Amino acid sequence: MVYFRLSPVSGSGLLLLCLVLGADRSYALELNLTDSANATCLYAKWQMNFTITYETTNKTYRTVNISDVSTVRDEGSTCGDDQNGPRIVIHFGSGFSWIVNFTKNAPDYLIDTISFSYNTNDHTIFPDAEHKGNITIDKRVALKIPLNDIFRCKSLLTIEKNNVTQHFWNVLVQAFVQSGTVSTKEYLCDEDKHSTTVAPIIHTTVPSPTTTPTPTEKPKVGTYSVSNGSNTCLLATMGLQLNVTQDKVSSIININPNTTGVTGSCHPQTAQLRLNSSIIKYLDFVFAVKNENRFYLKEVNVSMNLVNGSVFSIANNNLSYWDAPLGSSYMCNKEQTVSVSGTFQINTFDLRVQPFNVMEGKYSTAQDCSADDDNFLVPIAVGAALAGVLILVLLAYFIGLKRHHAGYEQF
Repeated sequence: MVYFRLSPVSGSGLLLLCLVLGADRSYALELNLTDSANATCLYAKWQMNFTITYETTNKTYRTVNISDVSTVRDEGSTCGDDQNGPRIVIHFGSGFSWIVNFTKNAPDYLIDTISFSYNTNDHTIFPDAEHKGNITIDKRVALKIPLNDIFRCKSLLTIEKNNVTQHFWNVLVQAFVQSGTVSTKEYLCDEDKHSTTVAPIIHTTVPSPTTTPTPTEKPKVGTYSVSNGSNTCLLATMGLQLNVTQDKVSSIININPNTTGVTGSCHPQTAQLRLNSSIIKYLDFVFAVKNENRFYLKEVNVSMNLVNGSVFSIANNNLSYWDAPLGSSYMCNKEQTVSVSGTFQINTFDLRVQPFNVMEGKYSTAQDCSADDDNFLVPIAVGAALAGVLILVLLAYFIGLKRHHAGYEQF
């Protein structure tokens, strides 16, 4: 027999999901499996959501957040038998399924594997998906728990594999329940026991409506490159500062290029630069070609861990920054702001980027940004003024000279 309950969560659970994805409601899932004698054999209660990045038909990447599990249903959860361990099997939404397998290894049991499946044939959730069909992500967990304990983890747990990030929190689970009674003895996850991760937060504050936090120093400038085979196909040099606002709390994060990983891809019409670090799961800059003769920054996707344990994820594929002719690079020495959303902006310093037509691993001639162009307005204006004065002086001279000759003719 299966007892399955879906209930809205208020308080801290709701707050956490809002911090993660900005959702309106959060749902706790509760599952109580009983055997033929109506004794509980498995109990679980948890909250979860998912972030999926997929490739589109125009070779760009989009990120979708799956947080609505209000249609969840149990289909196949079991207490197990002598050959097979217990399983949690649920389905929700359009083509989503989530399966957890447990194994017994006395005096412990294992949360063995977690499988997540989604279907990119759903055009509403995955518009313009390049690869169609059902995709399954299997992840070996092998988390060992004493048989007589219930596993508890209020902190955020994250599983990442193949462009899919699974988030879990407020977890309670006990497989192989002894004598039909769920244990009151808790086995805590490491995240609940201690939290020692230090994130490079330069400044965190609760701003007034008219002020924003300011960092204590500018970010370091790093050079990042993407290769296509043995050839460099994308170059970027910049200092990056991330501005995140969640629940009226603003954080400014300086990216350290020395501890930042770089990946990406290059295609004829699009190019992607992906950065990652200990707190940044991914920060994507996606460039596109327009009118066959110019490039620009079209899309930014980000997912990162915040110091309060939540995950911040934002995607915007309708940007228009860093516009320059193909075959050149874009350069802006002054500070610029890329506004991705109302809660996420990127400040750049000493920026230079070339996502297409990189020759011999070097930047081509740069087109300066409008901010830098201001530096050249002053000498041009002064030159024009001097030229005007010179013209007036010459004109006066010729007029005087003409009058002088006219006077001689009169006498």
